[in-house]
Amino acid sequence: MSINLFSTAISLIFKPSDTWIVLNEKQADNRNSFLYSYFYPFIGLITLAAFIGVFFTRKEFDLQIALKESILVLLSLFGGFFLASYILNEIWYSLFHCERNMKLCQSFVGYSSSLIYVLNIVLSLFPEFFFMRFFVLYTFYMVWEGVIPYMKVNESEQFKFASISFLIIILAPLIIEFILGLLMPGLNS
Repeated sequence: MSINLFSTAISLIFKPSDTWIVLNEKQADNRNSFLYSYFYPFIGLITLAAFIGVFFTRKEFDLQIALKESILVLLSLFGGFFLASYILNEIWYSLFHCERNMKLCQSFVGYSSSLIYVLNIVLSLFPEFFFMRFFVLYTFYMVWEGVIPYMKVNESEQFKFASISFLIIILAPLIIEFILGLLMPGLNS
């Protein structure tokens, strides 16, 4: 399972145009398994990395800080994923006049977020590599490559859809994290 998870993520990051075509063919019949075979395991690994990352970032291990960090990462990415999927589904329907398909939007958002997930794992374990946050901009290219083969958007609307999707995918977890910080200031370590 984890080998397939990381091979898919690495393939999406390094060869997005080919991988989107393969994912479309493979997932066309079985989009239900995306959450259980890709998204949930990835979120679990990110949460675990956030917990373990406290070992590397603190002089002393503090269980309370480790739990807070794990909860913040889990809720922001989990909530951001579902918020982004919902917003993208509604925009896909209203702006692009396509039939609503939440499972398709969820898998598109999840696969497009692969680089974000990998960066979260790396930065949780090695926070001194903070400069790697700029690589998140590469997500636009990943989204761009998936718009036509995976989402079946017209080529004339590719830039518009890719731009909107990119902004939603990047901003949704940040918005959830900001809201959590306002509602529960104790989560900020």
